[in-house]
Amino acid sequence: MCGIIGYVGDKQASDVIIAGLKLLEYRGYDSAGIAVSNKGKIKVAKKEGRIVNLENHLKEEPLLGNLAIGHTRWATHGKPNDANAHPFIGNKRKYAVVHNGIIENYLEIKEELMSEGVKFSSKTDSEVIVHLLEYLDNGDPIATILKAVKKLKGAFALGIIHAETPNTIFAAKRDNPLIVGCAGGEGYICSDINSLPQSLKKVIVLDNKQFAVVKKNSVELYNFLGKPLDKNYVELSPEEWGDLKGYECYMDKEICEIPDALTRAIKNYRENKSFEKIDKDYLKSLRRINIVGCGTALHAGLYGEKLIKKYLPDIDVYSEMASEFRYNPVKVDEKTLTITISQSGETADTLVCQKMVSELGGKTLTICNVPTSSMVYYADYNLQLCAGKEVAVASTKAYNTQDLVFAMFIFDLALLRGSISQAEYDNLMKEIDALPKKAQEAIDVRGEIEAFSNKNFRKKSVFYLGRGIDYCVAMEGSLKLKEISYIHCEAYAAGELKHGTLALIEKDVIAIALLTDYDMVDKMYSSLAEVRTRGASIMVITPFADEMKLKEISDYLIEIPKVHKDLSAVVSVIPTQLISYYIARAKGCDIDKPRNLAKSVTVE
Repeated sequence: MCGIIGYVGDKQASDVIIAGLKLLEYRGYDSAGIAVSNKGKIKVAKKEGRIVNLENHLKEEPLLGNLAIGHTRWATHGKPNDANAHPFIGNKRKYAVVHNGIIENYLEIKEELMSEGVKFSSKTDSEVIVHLLEYLDNGDPIATILKAVKKLKGAFALGIIHAETPNTIFAAKRDNPLIVGCAGGEGYICSDINSLPQSLKKVIVLDNKQFAVVKKNSVELYNFLGKPLDKNYVELSPEEWGDLKGYECYMDKEICEIPDALTRAIKNYRENKSFEKIDKDYLKSLRRINIVGCGTALHAGLYGEKLIKKYLPDIDVYSEMASEFRYNPVKVDEKTLTITISQSGETADTLVCQKMVSELGGKTLTICNVPTSSMVYYADYNLQLCAGKEVAVASTKAYNTQDLVFAMFIFDLALLRGSISQAEYDNLMKEIDALPKKAQEAIDVRGEIEAFSNKNFRKKSVFYLGRGIDYCVAMEGSLKLKEISYIHCEAYAAGELKHGTLALIEKDVIAIALLTDYDMVDKMYSSLAEVRTRGASIMVITPFADEMKLKEISDYLIEIPKVHKDLSAVVSVIPTQLISYYIARAKGCDIDKPRNLAKSVTVE
């Protein structure tokens, strides 16, 4: 959350920064700002709200210069307003700073600086950084910055400009993503490659406790002790960001991209021999798998847990949300694999868990969509999603590919360990190859879902129900609906209704049941009968739409293609994604940028 971009070159820097911030706005959109350095002076403009507010301000009061840093904010400390927006500039106007992360000892530093007469203008933790720089300044900005970062506790990615150092951006990182690079007489820093131009073909992904000096034609790299470091470049082949191409919002576009995303994920997994790159002797020795994720990624992990229990019964499996995993006693040994799942690869809680496991001597595998991310960098092994860039805050196609790639890994592991036969494996691969087409068939039911949503968007509560893998999908469907429509929504295992949840079922409530396992038809019918008796409306999402029981009990029956029940989550989730989209659309919500949320959660 929060986005940083910095530019030095020959163009008007404010134009470059605004363009970059628009591509970073999904990381936070409470406020935005820019600091431009020109002829020994730094000028700052910042505005509460969306980036368009800052853009309009700059049209009326331009900031000219070829060196600038910019920031789009997701508020942690301090309300979203102009005063708390980044960048921050010191009282002497020598330094300006943008910051992602949290400074844990900011109050201590603030009290110390205030005792020295330093005046603060905001309620944020970030402002202490710029005043600390000016307080420590000895005329050498590199020495000053290195001295300052040693005093800061917590996570940070910093972009810094110094009024007396032209054509230079300084960048420092600890536990928060930051990327630097230069090409064609232009230097950049950013928190996300999405904001970079297509002309930049290689970058440096800063490691922990690294400091960079970025100029138009060079990058210098140091550790926090000031020792020069070799530069390890990462080659980029970024796909075109693309406009909405006729879609109303990115969420709609990204749902429609699911079939292509699945096709890419399958192709990449096989052609890059992803499974073959993992130590086979180690995989054969496994006795335990930990699965860690947050939000949508956690739901993909719970799905993977179901498959492991079925296909790898001799392995103990334990899945947990990252924010809890790190505080629980964790069993890690040479026969344990910890799998972390994340779209961005920067999710703070999950990244902390990954590092914790590594420090305990355990092996980690990450399932991730961003090859330049911290999780990929720190993991022993990684499986790429290849879902393509995801802009909408509510994740869609990343979830589908997380389920798919996780399933492919589990099937390969089961074959390696002899818990399934080659014939069983070949059949599962055949079913996987059919998923992109079946995903498109699920998308094609959108007309029915739009009609349902337009009729029911005013409902006060929605309950998703499912059993087994369908319950994992119910949790994801519930999360999507509450994320972007702000309707109260919960997911429950259908068999648990009578153990408390029925107290919440009443008229004006909708129950949405997922049913992809034919063996569960009778059980689900019984649960839905309990719901119907209490006055709720019922939707069933199922490939068994011809079943008379389901026709009789449903107010709305959404037919999806039949998929192998162990792969059903990849497809059955699509109607739930569309329900969320259409209900939010009917309510007039900001679909791509829901309130209080950001795409990449880089603070704990």
